[in-house]
Amino acid sequence: MTYSARSRGYLPHLETQEAIYFVTFRLADSLPRELVLQLRKERDTIEKASLAGNTRTGDLSRLRELRALLKKVERCLDRGIGCCHLRDSRVAGIVAEALHYFHGQRYRLLAWCVMPNHVHVLFSPLREHTLDAILHSWKSYSAHKANALLGRTGPFWQREYFDHLVRGQSSLRKITQYIQDNPKRAGLLNWPWVEVLS
Repeated sequence: MTYSARSRGYLPHLETQEAIYFVTFRLADSLPRELVLQLRKERDTIEKASLAGNTRTGDLSRLRELRALLKKVERCLDRGIGCCHLRDSRVAGIVAEALHYFHGQRYRLLAWCVMPNHVHVLFSPLREHTLDAILHSWKSYSAHKANALLGRTGPFWQREYFDHLVRGQSSLRKITQYIQDNPKRAGLLNWPWVEVLS
């Protein structure tokens, strides 16, 4: 399998054809500024080491640090920081509609969850459709509609998103369960904005 690497901000993104991705994107105000700056610093360190050819030096240590940082991001998101516009069922419905719109045409949805300030999606791009183009479509459409509905202007989503290339059935099952359980872990009982597709 051939991978290509691409950077869109905080972290490098791996892409390949016929892949399954676990993606998280979030509202513009969902993380504290200090954590965002820490993510940028970590991204810069990883990219500099990669460009210098030092990918082996300190890899395990850097990976542990990065995992700890991403766990901190997950905890912040689940605490519901920011305006949490997605708590409004009308706005969550717009996002769910965007996710389903090109299902079966541009991508195949496997699971998704709209949380109060972020969204998790497990999906596989179809044919020539790219991860970046699909995310842009979801975010652009939903931001335009949500801002109009809420009578607001300005950035709705954070530009960057987190993606993970799923590499096996065990990982796929674990991520699917994570998405399904996310509302309960965040204390959201009977949360309607989660779906696992067969």
